[in-house]
Amino acid sequence: MGKLYPVGIQNFESLRRDGYFYVDKTASIYELARTGRYYFLSRPRRFGKSLLISTLEAYFQGKKELFEGLAINGLEKEWRQYPVLHLDLNARKYDSEKSLEQELDKHLEQWEKTYGSDYSDRAPEERFYHIIRMAYEKTGEPVVILVDEYDKPMLQAIGNDSLQTQYRNTLKAFYGVLKSMDGYIKFALLTGVTKFGKVSVFSDLNNLMDLSRDHRYFDICGISEEELLQNFSEDIQELAAANGQTFDQACEQLKEDYDGYHFCPDTPGMYNPFSILNTFAKKTYGSYWFETGTPTYLVELLKKSNYDLEEMSHVETDADVLDSIFTDDNPIPVIYQSGYLTIKGYDKEFGIYELGFPNREVEEGFMKFLLPYYSSVSKTSSPFEIKKFVQDVKRGDIDGFMERLQSFLADCPYELAKDIELHYQNVLFIVFRLAGLYTKVEYHTSRGRIDLVLQTDSYVYVMEFKLDGSAEQALQQIEDKQYALPFAKDSRKVYTIGVNFSSETRNIERWIVK
Repeated sequence: MGKLYPVGIQNFESLRRDGYFYVDKTASIYELARTGRYYFLSRPRRFGKSLLISTLEAYFQGKKELFEGLAINGLEKEWRQYPVLHLDLNARKYDSEKSLEQELDKHLEQWEKTYGSDYSDRAPEERFYHIIRMAYEKTGEPVVILVDEYDKPMLQAIGNDSLQTQYRNTLKAFYGVLKSMDGYIKFALLTGVTKFGKVSVFSDLNNLMDLSRDHRYFDICGISEEELLQNFSEDIQELAAANGQTFDQACEQLKEDYDGYHFCPDTPGMYNPFSILNTFAKKTYGSYWFETGTPTYLVELLKKSNYDLEEMSHVETDADVLDSIFTDDNPIPVIYQSGYLTIKGYDKEFGIYELGFPNREVEEGFMKFLLPYYSSVSKTSSPFEIKKFVQDVKRGDIDGFMERLQSFLADCPYELAKDIELHYQNVLFIVFRLAGLYTKVEYHTSRGRIDLVLQTDSYVYVMEFKLDGSAEQALQQIEDKQYALPFAKDSRKVYTIGVNFSSETRNIERWIVK
């Protein structure tokens, strides 16, 4: 009997009772419960936040039998039972004024039944206040409060300012109760995707310790390389066998596809747990995390802010930006918090973080997802178009891939046409970033031009794109700047290609090959 992989199972108790595999995080959980009271943790979706909350719930309910064989068993001596209020905002669609009220009401009613509170006709925050008080009085123990996806309502209301404001006001009052009930509370953890630094939801709650970039807890969600090799060596062996790989090749591919999340500087990378478990369960590599939820709100932000996508591959920013909430002019905080970018480097002297894509799954998934929004290629045909484009490049069919490039640029969506140069740069960036997963691509942009080197096993293409110049000028520039010089002794066939882009026709006007 092989391992049972807890794909999508977020309840610790059922996971343990039914014999699913669990990567032991309980030493960190014990540390967390012992050393502090109010916490906040931000992680991307499907990263194990709900399971963490559920594990804490079982621990504070004193369910010792669920923790047999785990690290915490040797650490915890008392196993006291506390009243636990677990608020999960994940399960519903927030699209009207009523939906948040109904969701809170559902939880409040249940707690009122359990602890007996006769304030059910009051506002949600007042009811919450009295429930905490009653739970404490009834059990004689301080209360544990666990909130899963605290920000889901606000994320879903991106683009609807009045609804967002309303959700924010409701939640601000609701979460604010934690501050006023300090004496009744044993422990509180709120998790979500976005950060609260600048969000007024938490302006009253300045006593939350933020674990999101705390190096002591960098591995509290996700799977580290050490955990991977310790817990899943046989699984890697089976995965390798199923895919005609050696053990080391499988490790290499798992790393390239799913590793690379850094939530604080100078810590080992974390693997995406959802993708890893799916890969082992199905013995097939796939874009599992990406396929479970497409970030339409990110595209809205990118378009609204008129963002130059090329910057995304080497963002430099500071802690204030990483901790801030979404704004129309800077989509980076939300893209980072949602897990599409991660910390790649840190400059201590200036406090500057360098961001980039964590791994191949995210980069490829994100670019494939963006292409139909930026070009006229449909969602269904865009993977095939990229495949044909790369095949033309590998075959040396220059006219073939240039015509395909023209089709990617045709019919630019009206709202993106305001800055035509930015638009064509964005489309080329997406296409060449995707091509770069199969061939070697170097890409540089500056005002009015782009230079590009594509390398395959048999060919090297040195290209220069000009805006409203001429293909001849572009070719001349390659000669003058000697862009092809590094490949002079190369055994591969080297082509130089000058391309002119016309802002009038909004497309590639012509190209010359040498």
